[in-house]
Amino acid sequence: MIQLGEFHDLIIIRETDHGVYLENEEGDEVLLPNKYVPETWMVHDKIRVFVYLDHDERPVATTLKPRLKLDQFGMLPCVEVTKFGAFLDWGLEKHLFVSFKEQVVPMRPGEKYLVFCYLDLETDRLAASSKVHAFLDNSTLTVEPFEEVDLLVSNETDLGFNVIINQLHLGLIYHDEVFKPLKIGDALKGFIKKIREDNKIDIMLQRPGYRSIEPNAQKILDKLKAAGGFIDLTDKSDPDEIKNRLQMSKKSFKKAAGSLYKNRIIEIKEDGLHLKEDQ
Repeated sequence: MIQLGEFHDLIIIRETDHGVYLENEEGDEVLLPNKYVPETWMVHDKIRVFVYLDHDERPVATTLKPRLKLDQFGMLPCVEVTKFGAFLDWGLEKHLFVSFKEQVVPMRPGEKYLVFCYLDLETDRLAASSKVHAFLDNSTLTVEPFEEVDLLVSNETDLGFNVIINQLHLGLIYHDEVFKPLKIGDALKGFIKKIREDNKIDIMLQRPGYRSIEPNAQKILDKLKAAGGFIDLTDKSDPDEIKNRLQMSKKSFKKAAGSLYKNRIIEIKEDGLHLKEDQ
């Protein structure tokens, strides 16, 4: 069977009154209706299509590109609500169904919602759910600290913003790591800041740690490591002392120390700079 909700590269095998039939390597067939058949084609041509169920619940191919596919998260607008549930516009003729039990809040036409597209095993139909966290799994992680990842903002909490990582895992951007407005459905790049013992993932929008810090910040970091994790310099230290010990101005020192602090690499205390234990 040709998998519903996915793109496939299929071979044209024959023409009918309703369109052309396509076939995969296993010999499974699906109809590409006339409205999607290219103007010029030949038998044995390969064509890339998306396969889903039409209004009569029959597998059908289309050259249209949906806004999301099987096992993928995305923002979709609600176009209709009936006694059965809500219907979302995902770029195809037949809208994507969301049952009432799969809605975090009652959906309303004209509003957009972050949803996950899945295959309902009871009906063998593609459907969507706005209970997106139920489809994320942090039990086995595929990411590592400092790795750049794709993010999708799912919701705001008291701590920060929950994000979907690489369409697989759940992560959190703390409020003090957010330097621009964020809203549900925003897609952006980020970095793995830390993976906790319970597999909870902390995310940063700026590259974490020493991998991207400016030269002066790196110089301070090197001095801290060489000194066992402590330097008795602060923003109240004499400019000449800072210059003699670090070869930088007091202004540059304050800026570099601030960068290390924002990246959670150091702590700034009254007696000086302290390297965090996890660095």
